[in-house]
Amino acid sequence: MHPLDTRSRILLKTLIERYITDGQPVGSRALSRSSGLELSPATVRNVMSDLEEMGYIASPHTSAGRVPTALGYRFFVDTLLTVQPMASGRVQELQTQFRPDQPQRLINSASHLLSKLTRFAGVVVAPHRGTTLIRQIEFVGLAENRILLIIVTTDGDVQNRILLTRRAYSAAELATAASCLNEHYAGLAFDEIRLRVQAELRQLHSDMSELMTAAVEAGSAAAEETAAEYVISGETNLLDVEDLSSNMARLRELFRLFEQRTGLMQLLDVSRHAEGVQIFIGHESGLSQLDGCSVVTAPYELDGHIVGSVGVIGPTRMAYDRVIPIVDITARLLSNALSSNT
Repeated sequence: MHPLDTRSRILLKTLIERYITDGQPVGSRALSRSSGLELSPATVRNVMSDLEEMGYIASPHTSAGRVPTALGYRFFVDTLLTVQPMASGRVQELQTQFRPDQPQRLINSASHLLSKLTRFAGVVVAPHRGTTLIRQIEFVGLAENRILLIIVTTDGDVQNRILLTRRAYSAAELATAASCLNEHYAGLAFDEIRLRVQAELRQLHSDMSELMTAAVEAGSAAAEETAAEYVISGETNLLDVEDLSSNMARLRELFRLFEQRTGLMQLLDVSRHAEGVQIFIGHESGLSQLDGCSVVTAPYELDGHIVGSVGVIGPTRMAYDRVIPIVDITARLLSNALSSNT
């Protein structure tokens, strides 16, 4: 790849910035006027031809103008982009969204904030928990055969599940069952409890074995749901992005990717092991469903250790100078809130 001279860099930067703003192919005359360079349209056309030959821009069949390619966006992001840090007042304003709370609520808040600020899809990978250990279990009678199961884990997370039982239990029975589970199984993982519970429940309170078995099964399901998962918000924002909504087949593939989760988890896991903000443009993600998209990610920490990542998924034609600091600040605020919550 030939190095670009100053003139070519300025024209490429101007073309990409104008295309990001307007969404329309940029012609040589418009580029000549907006570049700040005293160049004739003919000279600009020659430079654009060179840039196209090098793969930085392309010419749609329906227009004489040019649009950036994924390679052009990559060069722009790595070399030409100037990102202004977010104003301190704005950071303090965003910080109010991250009051110390349960880890899962903080993660949900971060995902919603990313979506709201960028108007794209915001995603947060939950901390890799390893094994979820139980601190305490409580039962609350609701109505007839419905019981609220409250699970508190050793890392401070709280899970609620509704249990449907074949008979009603009194408040005294619920208290006894909770006391029994807490006494015998606190500090263990649900998988370990499940192995022990079948043999031991017969010796404990057989008349409440149904309730405690149901609690263990529901707790196991809750633990599996929260392990190495991600929260995504604002997917429907992408329906309003013209670059994506104009191709419904591709948009359906993208939503299918969100549902399947595995591929996206692998991509976000890569960013978890990298330093600072990472940007995957089009095919760089390795996922065909994201060919028309860019993913901007940043890792976040808990007590100085990277435990997950936050990110934004949007079209390649996004305002990178605005999205990058949003992702970076959100990761930092989430790190601070999680660490101060422990």
